[in-house]
Amino acid sequence: MGLSLSGWLGGIPAKMKKDAPSSSSFLPLSIPTSSRLSLLLNSSPVDPGDPRCRWSPTHCSPHFLLSQCGEEVTRAPTQQISDGARGEKGERGGMHVWEVLWCPTHRGSHAVIGVSTEHCPLQTSGYTALMGGDSQSWGWELTNNQLWHAGQALGRYPGEKGVQAQEQSVSPPHPVPERVLLVLDADTGTLGYVVDDCFLGMAFKDLPQGVELFPAISSVRGGAFIRLRYLNGATREYNFIIIIQFNFIVPWLVAWLL
Repeated sequence: MGLSLSGWLGGIPAKMKKDAPSSSSFLPLSIPTSSRLSLLLNSSPVDPGDPRCRWSPTHCSPHFLLSQCGEEVTRAPTQQISDGARGEKGERGGMHVWEVLWCPTHRGSHAVIGVSTEHCPLQTSGYTALMGGDSQSWGWELTNNQLWHAGQALGRYPGEKGVQAQEQSVSPPHPVPERVLLVLDADTGTLGYVVDDCFLGMAFKDLPQGVELFPAISSVRGGAFIRLRYLNGATREYNFIIIIQFNFIVPWLVAWLL
């Protein structure tokens, strides 16, 4: 699981707290993380060879070319088509964090990152936000910060504190950097994102529980290059011991080391 005792003890001094870049526009929009998520974000990532680090060769539009390692997909130049890809392995329970690397200059319009079930279509005609375009997928469009589900635009994410939705819709979107983390809590049915080391809170709720959910992307840009990495996860049976360790043992150990 990437959460061995030696792993999180060894990483405490250098990784206990990550600070977002002071220039990040996401910093004032971030919210505190739970103990469970904090531990996942500060633990050593799983081995890169883990199958959860790979895109699926079967759950993938034919316009996406997979790398030999399976961790990267590149979209072939194709007009008037929206293409999607899913991870090779999904999750039915627990909290899980994936890293998606997608260069901003290779996104174009309708660059979407999210999750889907195995029933979400992976190709459609025209240019659209494919992930989030039906009831089986949920996605965040990076270029305009729009959330999508069931073909409906659900508003900007993250929401501006103290700003009405009408005002927010006319303000410029926040530029999303290359690295985005997906945070899926399959136990509670929620999905959120981490950008610039800022947890932006819950983007979607009421995701189906007990259903396998996969990390997923969709793109309309030729040459788009997207890399997937599973970082960490913890199932429900580990929750109690993780919380005890993080809230009590870790602060005591840090104080002792200092």
